[in-house]
Amino acid sequence: MGHEVVAEVWRGDFLESVHHGTVVATDPAGAPTLSVGRPGDIAFPRSSNKPLQALAMLRSGLDLDGELLALACASHSGEDFHVSGALRILASAGLSEDALQCTPDLPIGEDARAQHLARGLSAAPKYMNCSGKHAAMLATCVANGWSTADYLDPTHPLQVATRLTIEDVAGEPVAQVGVDGCGAPIFAISLTGLARAFGRLAAAQEGTLEHRVAAAMNAYPQWVGGTGRDVTVLMDALPGVIAKDGAEGVYAVGLPTGEGVALKIADGSSRARAVVMVAVLKRLGVDVSKVEDLATVPVLGHGRAVGAVKPSLALAG
Repeated sequence: MGHEVVAEVWRGDFLESVHHGTVVATDPAGAPTLSVGRPGDIAFPRSSNKPLQALAMLRSGLDLDGELLALACASHSGEDFHVSGALRILASAGLSEDALQCTPDLPIGEDARAQHLARGLSAAPKYMNCSGKHAAMLATCVANGWSTADYLDPTHPLQVATRLTIEDVAGEPVAQVGVDGCGAPIFAISLTGLARAFGRLAAAQEGTLEHRVAAAMNAYPQWVGGTGRDVTVLMDALPGVIAKDGAEGVYAVGLPTGEGVALKIADGSSRARAVVMVAVLKRLGVDVSKVEDLATVPVLGHGRAVGAVKPSLALAG
C-alpha cells in the first residue's frame, strides 16, 4: 500500500520515529472527502469487520439485542461480564462453551489478565477477545438449523451470508479471503469501503437492522471494548458515534451524519491508531475535547513522560 507519514514519535524535541499509514474519510454518499495514502488499496479490516459480521447475523435471523449484540461486535478485554455474556449467548441457543472454536487465549485487558492469572486460570476460548462474536455465530447457526461443527468454513452458509453483507454495506466486492486470528474467515475490502460501511451503520434509520447494531454499540461501549480501552472511551464520549478497532493498526469510525473514517497504520502498531483517528475526527469538525487524552500517547523515559506520539503535521492541520 502507498502509505504516508501519519504520526510522529517525539522524545523531547527530537523526532525519533514515524508511523506511516493510510487514512480515508467518506461523506454520507460514501465518496472520499479526505484521503492520505492510497485508501483504494485493499486491506484486511481484521476486527473492525465485527459490526458488519454482526449485521450479517441479524440478517440471517439472529435474535440478539442490547449488551449482547454489542458483545457480538466486540474485541472484548475478557472482563468477567464479557465472559459471562458470551456464555449467555451460547446458553440461549442451547450450547455450552465447548462449541466455541475460537483460539484459546487469556484476557487482553491488563487488569483482567492479572486477575485471571492470580486466580490460577489458564487460556480458554471463552476468554478470547472474539468469544462474543463466535458465540453469536453459533447462535445464528442454531437459529437456522445450520451445522455448528464447521461454522468457520468460508463456504458455510453463515460465512457466505457474512461476505454478501460486507459487500452490500461496503459497496464493493470482497477482494480476498483469509483466516483471522480467532480462526474465522476475514474478508478484505478497501479502507474506503470500510469507512463507507461504518458511515452507513451509524446513520441508519431507526427500525433497520443496521441501526440496531449501531444502537447497541452506542448504548454499551463497555461491551465492545472494556475498561480504559480507547474504542470504549471514544464511543462513550461522542454520542451517536460507532467505533471499532482491529489488529494490525486498523481503526474504523462511523458518525451519525453518515460520514465514515477508516485507517491503517502500516507497521501494524496500535499505539498511533487512536492518535491519528482523533486528529482526523477533529479535521472533520467533530468536537474531540472530551477525548483529548487519546490525542497523544506519552513516550516514556525512566517511567515518566518525556515526549509524545502525535499526529503528523499534515493531519493535525
